[in-house]
Amino acid sequence: MAFGITRKELAAWKEQVDRGEIAYLTHFWIDNRYPGITSVTKVGCADLNRLEQWCREHGLDPRYIHRRQPFPHFDLIGNRQKDILKQEGLSDHISRFRL
Repeated sequence: MAFGITRKELAAWKEQVDRGEIAYLTHFWIDNRYPGITSVTKVGCADLNRLEQWCREHGLDPRYIHRRQPFPHFDLIGNRQKDILKQEGLSDHISRFRL
């Protein structure tokens, strides 16, 4: 279940994904499978080749891409989430979601 984002933010992420851009959407998230994790960043891109390349560039395994159309994405959680958001200059995500 996603918390802490607006419909406008979600719509903007979907538009970026549709255009084949790498798009980042961070939201609060609770899943009992991941104790202590309170947020996730969905890195989406409709161009699967581009998303797979993005994964490899960040040392992530493209096999874990959620290949659900129309919004394929990779879920970032934990330390890797914060590290990659820093690398991408998305400090607003880090502060907003208290990472």
